[in-house]
Amino acid sequence: MHERQIVLDTETTGLDPAQGHRVIEIGCIELMNRRQTDRRFHAYLQPDRAIDEAAVRVHGITGDFLKSQPRFADIADEFLDFVRDAELIIHNAPFDLGFLNHELRLCGRGQIALEQLCMVEDTLQLARQRHPGQRNSLDALCKRYNVDNSQRTLHGALLDAEILADVYLAMTRQQSSMFDPEAAALAEAAGNGSARRTAWSQNRQPLPVIRADAEEMATHARYLELLDKSSGGPCVWRRLETAAKS
Repeated sequence: MHERQIVLDTETTGLDPAQGHRVIEIGCIELMNRRQTDRRFHAYLQPDRAIDEAAVRVHGITGDFLKSQPRFADIADEFLDFVRDAELIIHNAPFDLGFLNHELRLCGRGQIALEQLCMVEDTLQLARQRHPGQRNSLDALCKRYNVDNSQRTLHGALLDAEILADVYLAMTRQQSSMFDPEAAALAEAAGNGSARRTAWSQNRQPLPVIRADAEEMATHARYLELLDKSSGGPCVWRRLETAAKS
């Protein structure tokens, strides 16, 4: 897991940058060690083109509102400095990355692709791996993970990024808390209302240590390979093993 993560969302004039559609809002939330910080990046943008009516019905952003807003070129450096070297957390990442990389090309930064500056975690793909055959929209995930999205009457980049941050942390809490006592305590407190404490007897007999046999070790290795594939990189267990050997 990357220490610094940026949960990112955009709103656009339509569905396809190849048809001339543009980014009109960017919202970013910073996570440090799986905790939200106070740092945000948020901008509305003048697209220099009309917004599809279907898009307006989704996000409610109108051309009149955007007339006084900056263009992407005006905020590009600030945006790149904010996300540089972080892991981007995006729901349906190809959509947002396609638009943002298109904007970078339009303002003369075509040599830059966000995938080269940042690692990327696509929460839509993650949700599909964990919940195959189910609806995995952001609203569906909010319901599944009991995340409050009652304010989401319309889409908005910053609001959706805040909601996605809560969804992402809920989706990935189990693996991170497995090796993080503080996170485990927080997860238990969130799930049960208060963290339980277990009293251990000082006079108890030592617990027997049962070593895994060769077949069990092989099964464990295959399971770690599945975790690697589902997380898009080395899972927490692999990283701990690497750290222990170094």
